[in-house]
Amino acid sequence: MLTLGPLGFAAPGLLLALVALPLLWWLLRAVPPAPVVRRFPGVSLLLGLRDTTQEADKTPWWLLLLRALAVAALIVAFAGPVLNPQVDRTGSGPLLVVTDATWASARDWPRRQDRMAEVLDEAGRAGRTVAVVALTAPPQGGVVFRAADAAVENLPSVTPQPWEPVPDTAWLDTLPEAVETYWLSDGLARPSRDTLLAALEQRGPVAVFETTRPVVALPPVTYADGLLTVTARRLSDAVATDMVVSAMGRDPAGVERELARVTLEFSAGDTAASAELSLQPELRNRITRFQIAGERGAGAVSLTDDALQRRKVAMLSGRDGREGLELLSPLYFLRQALDPVADLIESPSLDDLLLSAPDVIVLADHALISEVETAQVQAWIDGGGMLLRFAGPRLAASDLSRDSEDPLMPVRLRIGGRTVGGAMSWGEPRTLRPFAEDGPFAGLTIPDDVTVASQVMAQPDPGLADRTIASLADGTPLVTRKYLGDGQVVLFHVTANAEWSTLPLSGLFVDMLERLAVSTRPAAPGAEDLVGTSWVPERVLDGFGVVQDAGNMVAVQGEALSGGVSADVPPGVYAGPAGRFALNVTTPETRLQSTAWPADIPLERGSVTRETDLKGVVLMLALGALFIDILATLGLSGGGASRRFGRASAVAVALMLALSMPQGAQAEIDDRLALQATDAVALAHIVTGDPRVDDVAQAGLAGLSQTLFRRTSVEPVDPIGVDLERDELTFFPFLYWPVTESTPIPSDAAYAKLNRYLRGGGMIMFDTRDAELARLSRTTPAARRLQALARPLDIPPLEPIPEDHVLTRTFYLLQDFPGRFTGADVWVEAAPADATQVDGTPFRNLNDGVTPVIIGAHDWAAAWAVDERGAPLLPVGRGLAGERQREIALRFGVNLIMHVLTGNYKSDQVHVPALLERLGQ
Repeated sequence: MLTLGPLGFAAPGLLLALVALPLLWWLLRAVPPAPVVRRFPGVSLLLGLRDTTQEADKTPWWLLLLRALAVAALIVAFAGPVLNPQVDRTGSGPLLVVTDATWASARDWPRRQDRMAEVLDEAGRAGRTVAVVALTAPPQGGVVFRAADAAVENLPSVTPQPWEPVPDTAWLDTLPEAVETYWLSDGLARPSRDTLLAALEQRGPVAVFETTRPVVALPPVTYADGLLTVTARRLSDAVATDMVVSAMGRDPAGVERELARVTLEFSAGDTAASAELSLQPELRNRITRFQIAGERGAGAVSLTDDALQRRKVAMLSGRDGREGLELLSPLYFLRQALDPVADLIESPSLDDLLLSAPDVIVLADHALISEVETAQVQAWIDGGGMLLRFAGPRLAASDLSRDSEDPLMPVRLRIGGRTVGGAMSWGEPRTLRPFAEDGPFAGLTIPDDVTVASQVMAQPDPGLADRTIASLADGTPLVTRKYLGDGQVVLFHVTANAEWSTLPLSGLFVDMLERLAVSTRPAAPGAEDLVGTSWVPERVLDGFGVVQDAGNMVAVQGEALSGGVSADVPPGVYAGPAGRFALNVTTPETRLQSTAWPADIPLERGSVTRETDLKGVVLMLALGALFIDILATLGLSGGGASRRFGRASAVAVALMLALSMPQGAQAEIDDRLALQATDAVALAHIVTGDPRVDDVAQAGLAGLSQTLFRRTSVEPVDPIGVDLERDELTFFPFLYWPVTESTPIPSDAAYAKLNRYLRGGGMIMFDTRDAELARLSRTTPAARRLQALARPLDIPPLEPIPEDHVLTRTFYLLQDFPGRFTGADVWVEAAPADATQVDGTPFRNLNDGVTPVIIGAHDWAAAWAVDERGAPLLPVGRGLAGERQREIALRFGVNLIMHVLTGNYKSDQVHVPALLERLGQ
């Protein structure tokens, strides 16, 4: 291939024909020899006459130039012009294609796949054998070279992985003695790269391909002093840029969405940028991951775990008048210790506290708990909760946990208590014994002024020592604990105020609460904490940064988890004895560094531009020039020739213009879409650009289509996603448009298309999917976006669906129109002012046409959505009530489509008797 800058020629030998253009010019200029002049006397009679039509005796220069250019274009076209040609690999031996295939490659993986396919095609044309090796998954049985076409078929199976290249290089020993290597690098420097490069250079030449798109990474987000610190890193520091990081999590309805976002500002020369984000605790606790907007790759995603969240601590408040004295309140010092670091909930009702789903419940000197409440609290502890109890006068005077151990107490108690000067007295207040090295308080310093004057005593028991986690200097238990299911019960044998001890007055009290994970989530376990533990993966990341359910993945040992991300331990969220632990691709210590390739290694800096064949374009230009030549020749011929061939030339010009149009301009309607939409009824949804929203919309219409197929005579085909800017809308009787706060505003051409669709009888259902949030505020971001979207549309006046609207009876008799949510109004075209009730029926004489729009916020697609097996995809409500709500949502969908397809036929008088009978009138 001959290349001239960005232009290349597949058959450059044909360009030699351009040398013949001067000869062609001379031939075209040639004229017949001059005729012999014979004078005829009668010619004198013609003197003075003028001929109105003249014919040229020579071809004009501009026409000659046009013909020469047309011939030159034909020569260039058949020479195979290519824009941005890729240089072919030279050589005849085996070709090894090596790709890093890491998370850093995922950002532009399609370009890398295209380049690998181009290299394999070149090798195939040269008859070379090839092998493709991904360094994140090297071949176990050795490298196998095969024909290029077979290797191309296996390219889709090569995908980026969310871990670093595997250091095992045993596969190098299976390579031939002489092999050429083409390495697709992700651009990151690694210690193992030099060793691998040296081994490959010993076997032959090595060329490297890297793209110009910068590598970015998002280390784990940290939380301190009520603020989230978000830090992003990048490989390139050349220019100033902004980077948006989204906090993703589930809303109160369980639907994953963007909960917050923050913008990071990179100055020129910066490789890292940080920003702080302040969120309400309830919102922060819902966050499951952070991700860099617009970036693909596991490195651009940071999963969160328990360490990011604050504990929700519920405290059962007392009922006696003594709590009016603030310093004597059993909860005063707990409030002071926990309020800065935890979310506190207080209530005199234990039922109310349990409904708030707390992490910890605090009972300060509470002895009387009913059997029902005891069973409820015990079930809550079994599920992973912590019950924190403090002693006091009431607990000491009660019979709680005397003869037998109470389920909500860690030990049995003796009658009464132990005080200075009491029956079981000390001579003076006791100090604390140093904490055990294997206990939760190990390493905490005990101040000299922390003393205990009174306490409740534990009954001696063979298991008492195992349940004691803090004791006094004489060995008397101070804090005891027992495990109950997945949770635990902890008892401080002193009061939560300063009546019995000075412990609540010290900083040690706060540290002990923190060690018990009352005030904070457990810190990320260290390597020594992971030894001997087992962790079950719950969610994992793939190489593109997509969060997936771990499914049936086996548990991993703590020792493997401490070694970082690998093929055996992919990044994800793992559940273990210390809670949930997020293992991310990058760590706070991760630094991105560019690879420094040796000067003798050819480095190809790939861009997003692709190789483009220009043969068709140049041929079209040559054909256009020839058509112009025909018109010019007809015009110069004069007389009736131009009139005789005028119509033919016009047809030729029209044909030339039609052939020269781009494919998208000569046919706005996609034939494939037209055939799919007109073969049978097809429900369609507007593509929003948000993959999750579009997937739910597709699954929702699929579930509604299946319901229509089973319950009605309508047999819809698979739903279709519609692009407003590209696709024709007239094929679809119904469009479902899920509206998000980031839904793009259509162009003027798209709005014109939408208005034609509405005027032609189509229906659009706008669904803001935020009925749950709409209850809390007068407006929502999605609702405001809907107002902006609908402003240029020809939408008639609207009203909430009246009780006698045809939608309430097209197939099922309905009065509610729920989706995944309920409670919000559903808007349709308002009834005409002259609508009157039909005699003998409860129905008005409403408009005959179908309402062009329906507007709601109930997230109907989520309620309709099914998976590949036809099972419900997303939860709706709770228990049987939720299933009933899903059924009503499906019935509303059936009514909706029947209304679209049949209009207001249920308003006809012929249906009135049957409707009245069903309504019991």
